Amino acid sequence: MAWGCALCLALAGGALLALLVQLLRWLRADGDLTLLWAERWGKKPEHELRGKVVWVTGASSGIGEELSYQLAKLGALLAISARREDELQRVKKKCLQISSLSENDILVLRLDLTDRSSHEAATNSVLKHFGKIDVLVNNGGRSQRSLFVDTNLDVYSAIIELNYLGTISLTKYVLNHMIQRKKGKIVTVSSVMGIMGAPLATGYCASKHALQGFFNSLRTELTDYPEISVIQICPGPVQSQIIQNVFTENLAKSLENSGDQSHKMPTDRCARLTLVSVANDVQEAWISDHPYLAVCYLWQYAPTWAWWLMNRMGKKRIQNFKSGIDADASYSRKRK
Repeated sequence: MAWGCALCLALAGGALLALLVQLLRWLRADGDLTLLWAERWGKKPEHELRGKVVWVTGASSGIGEELSYQLAKLGALLAISARREDELQRVKKKCLQISSLSENDILVLRLDLTDRSSHEAATNSVLKHFGKIDVLVNNGGRSQRSLFVDTNLDVYSAIIELNYLGTISLTKYVLNHMIQRKKGKIVTVSSVMGIMGAPLATGYCASKHALQGFFNSLRTELTDYPEISVIQICPGPVQSQIIQNVFTENLAKSLENSGDQSHKMPTDRCARLTLVSVANDVQEAWISDHPYLAVCYLWQYAPTWAWWLMNRMGKKRIQNFKSGIDADASYSRKRK
């Protein structure tokens, strides 16, 4: 009996210790625990993505630009797209400088996601150049900084047209090719705003929620194709140019002051965790520092608490925005 009690106490102590270790990992985490486990113990992007044909949209700046650099270093063959061809050429030049890729290994392809009539031809251009598409990274899109009561409805139409309809339109043509090959990866850069709701981004949140719902549903339609992966990346605040190019109250107005971005997650860290997700087929990855990472967990498992917390965080977010500083400046970790 004494031996049995001792064993039970040992098991309970071991379970408590394991729980404490997980809690400490979570408090220091910059991604969900499944993703960080894959980073530590899973497949490495260096092995999984070398030689793969990867098409990255929104590649002229921010996360898309950094993904292009990291993929080039890994030895992936690249198709890079955005509206600004001159910026794409700049990205290509740097990719060639930092990697062993040759000129023909990187295709610059100007693409406007809102011009859906061009998406089939663009897909055919990539296929003609490389013969296949192994990975599509749907990264193109714009964020928002404006209150709903101040915002024209045509802004919401433009957000949905770009972030949602443009993304699923391009996906449709690429997916047809992947179904023929019976393999491929569809990677979509969503946002933590696709999981939660936040002030100043009602249209942006709506577009990302739409993407979450669409790709979660699409995954269920592809069960006959087990080698086609549908992967959703949900970053929190990241150091990128997305703030400089946000939608505001009307389509003709740009953001006057984007504020300091240095407190946000470095773009290279976000890109690295994105590639880890791709290599390990992580179906949904949360990439963020606290408190937004914590709010994701609350929104998933205790939504009533999440609503209560966001109501209070939201007030400060609006105050920051109206004061001309970054909306998220009060919450992100300070970085040296």
